[in-house]
Amino acid sequence: MSSELFEKGLKIRKQVLGDAYVEKSLNNADEFTLPLQELVTEYCWGKVWGSEDLDRQQRSMINLAMISALNRPHELKLHVKGALRNGLSKETIRGVLLQVGIYCGVPAAVDSFRIAKEAIAEFESEN
Repeated sequence: MSSELFEKGLKIRKQVLGDAYVEKSLNNADEFTLPLQELVTEYCWGKVWGSEDLDRQQRSMINLAMISALNRPHELKLHVKGALRNGLSKETIRGVLLQVGIYCGVPAAVDSFRIAKEAIAEFESEN
């Protein structure tokens, strides 16, 4: 797939999640999973992340809270690293996760803090 929106999304997706992760996701896609990769790249990253109504830091904070609430550990780890790439501080990430604890429950916050701590350590060792 190669549309203007897809290319825009691919660029943003790589900037936030890192080239290696995105390339691996696309290269590992097969006949079954490729349509999802195209959908995510074009609409999630191109259309939504590419709009100017929120900045990337705001989007990262929202994502961290929603992904924590949904208990999606793989995505949370990925988006903590993306939040750091988008300029969020560890303190801001901590503040978001404390908010999760109040509105989504302490178990969600405990898991999210554990995952975020791992992601931050990995990010710092990679950069």
